[in-house]
Amino acid sequence: MPDASPTAPRQTKRFEQKREAILDAAAKRFNERGIRGTSLADVSSGVGLMTNSITYYYRRKEDLAAACFLAKIGWLDALIGEAEGAGPPEARLRTFLDLYCRGLAAMATGERPALIRFHDVRALPSPQAETVFAAYNGFFRRMRALCLEADAVPDLDRVARNTRTHLLVSVVQTMRVWIDRYEPNDYPRVGARVADLLLRGLAGPASPWPPARALAVPPQETAALETAPGDAFLRAATILINEQGYRGASVEKISAHLRVTKGSFYHHNDNKDDLVAHCFARTFDRIRRAQDAADAAGGTGWERITAATGTLVRHQLSESGPLLRWIAVGALPEGLRADVTRTMQRLWERVAFPIADGIADGSIRPCDPSMAAQVVNSAIDAASELDRWARDIDGAAAQANYVFPLFAGLYAPPPR
Repeated sequence: MPDASPTAPRQTKRFEQKREAILDAAAKRFNERGIRGTSLADVSSGVGLMTNSITYYYRRKEDLAAACFLAKIGWLDALIGEAEGAGPPEARLRTFLDLYCRGLAAMATGERPALIRFHDVRALPSPQAETVFAAYNGFFRRMRALCLEADAVPDLDRVARNTRTHLLVSVVQTMRVWIDRYEPNDYPRVGARVADLLLRGLAGPASPWPPARALAVPPQETAALETAPGDAFLRAATILINEQGYRGASVEKISAHLRVTKGSFYHHNDNKDDLVAHCFARTFDRIRRAQDAADAAGGTGWERITAATGTLVRHQLSESGPLLRWIAVGALPEGLRADVTRTMQRLWERVAFPIADGIADGSIRPCDPSMAAQVVNSAIDAASELDRWARDIDGAAAQANYVFPLFAGLYAPPPR
């Protein structure tokens, strides 16, 4: 996408340096506040420029956001280019993740400019959205060719290759959420362990597939429903927050999604923030009940983790789904963000318990339980977008094409 200034400025070295500084400051602001919550004035204050000076490079905020996304995709494409010569697909995947984590470490220490996260990409309007989505789709295809080329795993059809690529890309992107708990010098070590989890899965030598135990999740208690908004409002708000962030999911858009008036919205909801809080409470309740049901059912660690994961992935694709994604937390107001982040982190850490138990009972191979939990959580979180890459996929197909490679490894032959 060209810079949206009336006349293209001369591309001098100083111009490029200033443009890189603007993109760095903009990426940081967009990551903190989302596209809707950031202004050109916010960005200009980060680089010591007047707002009018920013418009010399990018006329509109949306042009600047699109340039940030395209810079991020360009960086990922460059990593793919470096990894292409590493040998077979498994080696290329390891090389890509090593390069990716070294890049994240350089950003964490300030050695290279920050890059925007993809969590707010659907908040872009037209025509910027079409440009960025086309570039992202190109990146997805290159990632699929890099690690899941047609002959990498025999008997995989296009849907299976797309779902496995979505699993890989989602785990990679979500690493930015949790990798900062480690020292930047250790980021390459984290990348190596995540690569091992993706390639080899979690299954122990005799772990059965499909899991023999079906999971019965009890319904939400009636008392918790008495003060909650109608499920239609909760689901509509959840979908829009996942797509466009907190600020992008306006009262007008939620009402339009349900084809009701704003008056009807305020008849059922006191305000938007209360509705968003109920959406997170609904998501947390669903995750917690699935985890509790898996523990109550008993069995090996393998049986519990696969049962809970399969149940939550099916929920994402059901009429009562989706769950709110982790990326929705980033642009929340300060008053909501702290408590939501704490609860989300606790529920994600809880996934490590059945993994550790499975390692102890032999049903899960030895691995890092904490990192394995993050990989599993990333897959559950990203399942809400699975149907974008595999049209009309249902729970059974997701179990075979998405949950199975998560636990058996990306290059495991498809289950019978």
